[in-house]
Amino acid sequence: MKKAALSFVALTAISLIATSTAARADITIGATLSLTGPGSSLGIPEKQTLEILPATLAGQKLKVVILDDRSDPTQAVVNARKMISEDKVDVMFGGSLTPTSLAILDVVGPAETPVISLSGSGSIIIPQEGNKRWAFKLAPNEPFMAARIFGHAVDNHIGTVAYISHATAFGESFTEEMEKVAQLRKVKSLAWERFNPTDTSVTPQVLKALATNPDSVLIGASGTSAAAPVIELRRRGFRKQIYLNQGVANNDFLRVGGADLEGAVFPVSPVLVAAQLSDANPIKKVALEYLRQFEGKYGAGTLSLFGATAWDAYLITAAATPAALKAGSPGTAAFRRALKDAIEQTHNFVATQAVFSMSPTDHNGTDQRGQVLVRIENGHWKLIAE
Repeated sequence: MKKAALSFVALTAISLIATSTAARADITIGATLSLTGPGSSLGIPEKQTLEILPATLAGQKLKVVILDDRSDPTQAVVNARKMISEDKVDVMFGGSLTPTSLAILDVVGPAETPVISLSGSGSIIIPQEGNKRWAFKLAPNEPFMAARIFGHAVDNHIGTVAYISHATAFGESFTEEMEKVAQLRKVKSLAWERFNPTDTSVTPQVLKALATNPDSVLIGASGTSAAAPVIELRRRGFRKQIYLNQGVANNDFLRVGGADLEGAVFPVSPVLVAAQLSDANPIKKVALEYLRQFEGKYGAGTLSLFGATAWDAYLITAAATPAALKAGSPGTAAFRRALKDAIEQTHNFVATQAVFSMSPTDHNGTDQRGQVLVRIENGHWKLIAE
């Protein structure tokens, strides 16, 4: 009887230790980011943001694995496979770019691992079927951006537009969505020129666009390479309106483009101009807190929209984690499925870029509050419409 009692006590102790160990299992975030290559101006501030995350999440130790995909979709796939098979990540952040984000869907889908893309194209999550059921993305969808751009165009009597876009999935998707709204607002599209992010010259594309004599030019490109067509347009004497997209919202872009960027207008998430927002804007408080923490670590003037995207990915994950922990321990399929389900239930959640209300059929969940209109003035971002 004593032996039986001791055995029972021992087994109970082992069970409690095992349960306690499971309860304290690390929550692991895996991030494949463009730390080198054309997308590095996006990926570096994302990495910097992930490096200032708290050490714990919902009472669990937080582990963050960051790998460089070199802005290359093939390397992003290699990274995703490694993080899923070796690091047993519970959620992935990335990629920094649309092509890398699309590439890893074939990895995260079969592994049933939620991924929050830090890129912008709606094609990452639409339609919500197959592997895309495991993907979320935080930048407002293209129609919200287009509404801001062509609202400004109409208000300023701009009747025609030419497009110069990256020859990537992002560039194609962005321009197609812009054209839909342009047609609705009676702004005629005259040209659609494409260039590669690594091209050293965009002179042919700019000359073809200028040959149509447009009232405006819209650049569908991200990162520092988006400055190339702007610089060429200005050097060719184009002084009319240039529109950009929020994929340029970092200081490296301002540095590369210099004075040629003066007067360019683009829609962007509110965090970029957090201090300029009205006090009535619900995003302002959250955005300023991120600004305080990021610039407190890296210095004044270092704020980047792309770092804020990574911060919002963390905030949304953190809000969903308590519900997921009720379904299983970190590192298990049950936890990953529950985390995905909990993220889908995100409702009226105020972050640095938008107010998010997701659902099983909407893995973005933003509205028009996720975009303000900004003009580049004297090398700075100037809020012109909230």
